[in-house]
Formats: sequence, structure tokens, C-alpha cells
Amino acid sequence: MAELLHLPRNPRPKATDPEPLWRQLLGDQLRRRRHDREETLTETAEKAGVSPQYLSEVERGLKEPSSEMIAAISGALETSLIELTSAVADELRARTASVAVSAGRAAFALAA
Repeated sequence: MAELLHLPRNPRPKATDPEPLWRQLLGDQLRRRRHDREETLTETAEKAGVSPQYLSEVERGLKEPSSEMIAAISGALETSLIELTSAVADELRARTASVAVSAGRAAFALAA
């Protein structure tokens, strides 16, 4: 008699981590820069002309800030929009590449 083989239900690999959202990476970058300057939320928020609660929500990736708000916050952190945008884009590329590598490994494991 033949032996039964158990095949995976979904042969396509899935990345374990979804691609991060722009607003999450932006928030991480803003928080990192604020911490590097050793500023409190309140101090940075005052300089940017926003509430500490709003800045906190932006840093946690809960708010999708307008370009004007991003410019105000980056100005308060004494950084340029191009510098901030480039850093976010670099981080997005790095995270996306690691997800692609993980998916490739999973596909190789399924094929083996």
C-alpha cells in the first residue's frame, strides 16, 4: 500500500512581518532624533507648535501627519525634511529587504 504524504495547505511562503507603514518608520525616526537631543515630548512639541499628545501619537505611528506638521517637527529637531525623509526611506528599504530574504528562505525550505 502507498504511504500518505502530507502536503502544506498553502505552498506559498508568507513573510512573518508585514511591511512597515511609512508613518510608523517616520515616528520611530522622530523619536530617535528627539531622544538623541535629550528633549522631552513637551519641549519638542512647544518648538514645533503642536501638542505633546499629538507629537506622541505621531511618534507611535498612530497619526498620519501632514507635510506641514512633518516640517514643523523636523524643524524643531533641527533637521531637514530631506535628511528625515532619506533616513525613513533607508530604514524602509532595509526592513523590506529583510522581509524579502525571510520569504526567500521560507520558499527554499518548502522546495527542499
